[in-house]
Amino acid sequence: MAPNNPLISFVIPIFNEAENIEKLHEEIKNVSENEGYSYEIITVDDGSTDNTEQVVKALMPVKYIQLRRNFGQTAAIDCGIKEAKGVYLVTMDGDGQNDPFDVPRLLSYLESNALDVVSGWRRKRKDRFFKRLSSRVANIFRRLIVKDGLHDSGCCLKIYRFECFKGISLYGEIHRFIPALLKIKGFRVGEVEVNHRPRTAGQTKYGWKRGIKGVIDMVGVWFWYKYAVRPLHLLGGMGVLSFGLGMLTAFIGIAFYIAGIPLFRFFLPILASFLMISGMQLFLFGLVAEMLSKNYFATSSDVPYTVRQVVEQTLSEPQEKIKVIT
Repeated sequence: MAPNNPLISFVIPIFNEAENIEKLHEEIKNVSENEGYSYEIITVDDGSTDNTEQVVKALMPVKYIQLRRNFGQTAAIDCGIKEAKGVYLVTMDGDGQNDPFDVPRLLSYLESNALDVVSGWRRKRKDRFFKRLSSRVANIFRRLIVKDGLHDSGCCLKIYRFECFKGISLYGEIHRFIPALLKIKGFRVGEVEVNHRPRTAGQTKYGWKRGIKGVIDMVGVWFWYKYAVRPLHLLGGMGVLSFGLGMLTAFIGIAFYIAGIPLFRFFLPILASFLMISGMQLFLFGLVAEMLSKNYFATSSDVPYTVRQVVEQTLSEPQEKIKVIT
C-alpha cells in the first residue's frame, strides 16, 4: 500500500493519557513493522488537561487531532474514523490496557472467516471489582436487549473494514454498540479473546454517569434495530392497544352504572378517557415518527440496507463478473 493510503488505520481516543500514550505508540509501531503493515496512527485528544498534547506531538509517525473540549469517547472515535484512510480500522483505548500485539490475530480471524468486524473479548479482565461487576451486569442487559452475539462489546479493541462506516455517524455513548449497529445493517461480526492488561498509570475515566448513558443508548440501539424504518408499528400498535383497553373499560363502566354500583361510577370513566386519549396520542406520535423516519432516509446518506456485492452475467461475456462493494 502507498504511504498515503495505509493498510491499517489505528484510531486512539485519548483523555489525560500523557503517561501511557508514548508506550502504546511504540508498541503499535513495533507490531506494524514486524508484520509488514503499512499504517497510520490517529490520536484524538478529547480535551485533555494534562501535557498529552506535548507528548503526542513529539511522536512519529502520528496524526494528532485535538477537540476543543471533552466531548466523550464516542465523539473522539467518530472523529478519528472520519479522518482514517486505511483499508482496515483498528480502535483501541489510549490507557495501554489493550494489547496492540493482538491486532494480527484479529486481522487474521477477520480475513479467514470473511467477517466485517472482529471485536476483542477481555475474558480475563484486569480491572477493579466494581468496574468488572458493572460491566458484567451491563453485558447481561445488552445480550437480552441488543442481541449482538458478543461476550464483551465494551472492549475498545476492534478491527473493522473501512466500508463499515460509510454513511454512519456515532453519538452519545454508542461506541460500545458499534458491532450491534453494523450487524443491524447486515455486516458480519465476530469475536476473538484478547489480552487485557492492568492500568499502570493515569486514572480510569469510568463512572456511574457513563454507565447510565450507556443503558440509555442501549435502549436507543434496540429501538433502531426493531423499529427504525417502521416506528408506526411500535407506537401505533401501543396506541391501538391503549384505545382498545379504554373502550373496554368504558363498556365495563357503563355496565356497572346500569347495575347501580356506585363505586365505579367515576373511576372507570376517568380511566377509560385516559386510555383512549393516550391511545390516540401514541398513534399520532407513531405517524409523526414514521414521517420523520422516511424524511431521514430520504435526505441523509444512510440507508436501511447494505449491499455486499453485485453479480452481473452477460451473454456476450459468459464468465461471471463480480463487483465487490467497497
